[in-house]
Amino acid sequence: MGITYSVDDGIAEVVCDYPPVNALPVSGWFELARVIHELGRDPSVVALVLRAEGRGFNAGVDIKEMQQTEGFDALLGANKGCYEAFKAVYECPVPVITAVHGFCVGGGIGLAGNSDILIAAKGAKFGLPEVDRGALGAATHLARLVPPLKMRAMVLTCENATAEELHAFGSVYAVVEPEELRAKALEVASTFKKKIGRVVRTAKECLNQIDPVDVNRSYRTEQGFTFELNLAGVADEARDAFVEKRDVDAKAGSQK
Repeated sequence: MGITYSVDDGIAEVVCDYPPVNALPVSGWFELARVIHELGRDPSVVALVLRAEGRGFNAGVDIKEMQQTEGFDALLGANKGCYEAFKAVYECPVPVITAVHGFCVGGGIGLAGNSDILIAAKGAKFGLPEVDRGALGAATHLARLVPPLKMRAMVLTCENATAEELHAFGSVYAVVEPEELRAKALEVASTFKKKIGRVVRTAKECLNQIDPVDVNRSYRTEQGFTFELNLAGVADEARDAFVEKRDVDAKAGSQK
């Protein structure tokens, strides 16, 4: 359980395993960032595969951990940890191939949206339930996966999109049967063993430099609005309702 990794013939494989739904605790986000940074600095690594075990790829932050922690330490930790993990994927010197199965929501969108190549299992669902949890974040990364108005609709309604839809948009490279997901991701990663490593690493750096959106800064802007919601008190109501499995008080924090 946790974050594990291995390197085989130049291909790094990072696996997240936090039962039951891969909602990562604060420590998990920081560990994921550390591992990706470390592997990216290894000159023998030509590509990195990011995947998960269990029911789905990623369910975001561990809201129960957040609600069980006094004060804002867990909230601040989760925001900083997510920032570092998303940044590690984006700035990893080698291509990151992310393999998604089951569901990819919340923080999972940050990881997927900052990846270089996305492979998904048939029926996998992508979404941001943040508004229903009293938060904001990763719209920056969702905007890299779906068209602008689709992104806005998904953020505001918290509705999901399927792997097949994202494949039609061109953001998912391939959709495969669930049992073929890991093999396909490794197959794509293996193509980089036939390329000049320095050229690939330079190409990735170049792509980041010409990116029209500064994803790191954009995500930090989103986090600022999340802090505002917490200071207003409405975020706690949304998270409490989620943990207690009840309807949210829709009038919480209403502005006069």
